[in-house]
Amino acid sequence: MSQLENNKILHGTTTVGLIYDEGVILSSDTRAIAGGYFIAHQNVKKILKIDDHVGMTIAGGVADAQNVADMIRYHANNYRLSNGAPIPIKSAANLISNILFSSRLYPLFCDILVGGYDKSGPQIFNIDLFGSVSQAKFVSTGSGSPVAYGILESSYKPGISLIDGQKIAFNAITAAISRNAGTGNGCDIVYITREGFFELNESEKQKISKKISGSA
Repeated sequence: MSQLENNKILHGTTTVGLIYDEGVILSSDTRAIAGGYFIAHQNVKKILKIDDHVGMTIAGGVADAQNVADMIRYHANNYRLSNGAPIPIKSAANLISNILFSSRLYPLFCDILVGGYDKSGPQIFNIDLFGSVSQAKFVSTGSGSPVAYGILESSYKPGISLIDGQKIAFNAITAAISRNAGTGNGCDIVYITREGFFELNESEKQKISKKISGSA
């Protein structure tokens, strides 16, 4: 295993993306780590809005990932102004791929999920630090992803509802928080439909937690 691949696998965080019947759900923990597993911050936003119809999650170096996000926002805005329409999700993924591939000699240390809703429907793509792109119905990145995949693979079914998708995403992140030192503190959940980009507030997340525990 190369040193770059080893760094990618060990870097702490957990992000999740999945497709439900009317859109895309993106979820992540909120812990930022530095210098191994030193907790640098407890409330970091790892789900970034690119446009009203598309968002991305970040795992890896925060500065590198935010730099990529800024570039994609710039290109997405230019596309909307030039074409009078939002940028396709696949095009946004390909742009991220080109940025990361062109930097492969001096890599941007980030693993990105980009998801959203366009005329082709809901879509999710994973782009690794070398620019490789893969499309999936559900995906997880970060050091807690093996735990998250256990939840996703056992619970996910095509055509699930929004609430069921939110429960699965919440379960995947909270399971990673309890079992992975690089993941922790909180869970953010966003869903994207043809109507736009929506982030759950604390009250909404507490309701999901209660439904999962069976107390609602």
